Amino acid sequence: MGDSSLLLRPGTLWPALLEATRRANACGAIRAIRTVQQFIDDGGVRFLVRKVSSLARKDEDRAARQAQEAAGAPVNPFLPCEPDLVVGDLSDSHRAVLNKFNVIDHHLLIVTRRFMDQETLLDANDFAALAVCMAEIDGLGFYNGGTAAGASQPHKHLQLVPLPLADTGPALPVEGLFEAVRGVPGICRVPGLPFAHALSWLEPSLFAAPPRTAAALLARYRELLAALSLSAIRSGGEERQSAPYNLLLTRRWMLLVPRSREHCETVSVNALGYAGSLFVRNEEQLATVKRIGPMSLLRAVGLA
Repeated sequence: MGDSSLLLRPGTLWPALLEATRRANACGAIRAIRTVQQFIDDGGVRFLVRKVSSLARKDEDRAARQAQEAAGAPVNPFLPCEPDLVVGDLSDSHRAVLNKFNVIDHHLLIVTRRFMDQETLLDANDFAALAVCMAEIDGLGFYNGGTAAGASQPHKHLQLVPLPLADTGPALPVEGLFEAVRGVPGICRVPGLPFAHALSWLEPSLFAAPPRTAAALLARYRELLAALSLSAIRSGGEERQSAPYNLLLTRRWMLLVPRSREHCETVSVNALGYAGSLFVRNEEQLATVKRIGPMSLLRAVGLA
């Protein structure tokens, strides 16, 4: 992707996000999920666990969508996007949209403007759109590669949440473990993570030079996939993933985690779990996390 296809002007994303959030709150387009939070220390990580106070509105929306699908009506909340949730166009291929059911404030979705399946591999356009957002917002970018990795929509979308993840505690809980491999070149494993993964450090100046950011991120992503023997499968003229995975990246590093399943018992895990942030729906699920332990939970839905 060249500069000509990037539509976002530097310095405009955060003001546009704030204005879109104000507008969406005023008209009720955002249906924020309220939570209470606590920390659980496990495996050298202070895990942030948010317990949802009410999922009624999201459940109602899901039930309505399932009823439409059962009636034969295709439902895709990203095509078209709800106008009051749109932050703006990022490029010829992607737009920025607010997460309708946000748990974290200013949770941004980076959505392809035409339908692409969530199980297609990320490409230069995806990384260019993500990079232009991360150049403006110091946050955690992530991707849930397939339903077994926690993806709730089949339409291709990356996500970005600002850091820190909470008002108190570490900005990114899992990052403390990475100090054991600080500065290690190439692809490495973090000794404290008891599941299959691959980590690579990124150049600190990478996001300051957007023209070369996308190509560098794409190359690193491909290296991580290869390190974990996750290959590309050609299908219908597209490159699809050979297995589910989560991708996480900040301005400092990129982490890829292959997945075996979405749930451990009744607790669902997406990419944020591997950042050290878990979500539970009720007291029973919270008790499950405490009984199993957050790190063992992540191991159970990953690969040995």
